[in-house]
Amino acid sequence: EFKKGYIEFLQDAGVEKESVDMVISNCVINLSPNKELVLQGVYNALREGGELYFSDVYCDRRLPEEVRNHEVMLGECLGGALYLEDFRRICQRVGFLDPRQLSVDPIAVTDPELQALCGNAKFYSITYRCFKLSGMETLCEDYGQVAYYKGTLPNNPNSYMLDDHHIFETNRPMLVCGNTASMVEDTWLGKHFEVIGNREVHYGLFETPLPTSGIPDTPAVNPSGLFDCGPSPSPSAGDSEDAPKIGGGCC
Repeated sequence: EFKKGYIEFLQDAGVEKESVDMVISNCVINLSPNKELVLQGVYNALREGGELYFSDVYCDRRLPEEVRNHEVMLGECLGGALYLEDFRRICQRVGFLDPRQLSVDPIAVTDPELQALCGNAKFYSITYRCFKLSGMETLCEDYGQVAYYKGTLPNNPNSYMLDDHHIFETNRPMLVCGNTASMVEDTWLGKHFEVIGNREVHYGLFETPLPTSGIPDTPAVNPSGLFDCGPSPSPSAGDSEDAPKIGGGCC
């Protein structure tokens, strides 16, 4: 069923509160002048345990007005790129307390005029997963919980990648934080995982260093937390010749 409306006003378009299990977006939120209103509307529309799965363009800094309003930059999905830390702050304000990064790719600005306009700003296409879970915390807290992936998801018989630093091998136990346990137990993923333990006993923060954002010389998306669970993330692609060039698709 198609509904016509503005993404900032989902309820006005007929998308009722707590009526959706999954929201998928590809480089659309970037174009909105009020991204917080969009994310708040998505959060409100999701049922408990629902997920926002989306790719968009981000920047390693806040862009000046002349860049944000430049016609070509806007058309290439770069003018609307959110500063990574502002995205994290918005997520936490609307209720997505622990946004998880799934993949990141640098975007190369090759046009000399646009390079001069952007200065040292770096752009990235990032895929995030944001879960609506009432028990989420802003940091990765250790409750001694262990998660097993059953290998039952289609096309994922041997492993499942929750995010860039949680790759669950089938039937292999992984010590996880309370947030990760909720993500794989209290969402659509629940029937494919088994979680042992609860939150009755708290052991403090995880002692594994928080993985980086996957972006060279860029802080982690959640730098306010010093620890996180799961194995180390796979090496970043970094800035390379394989980076997408503007004009050929932003995400």
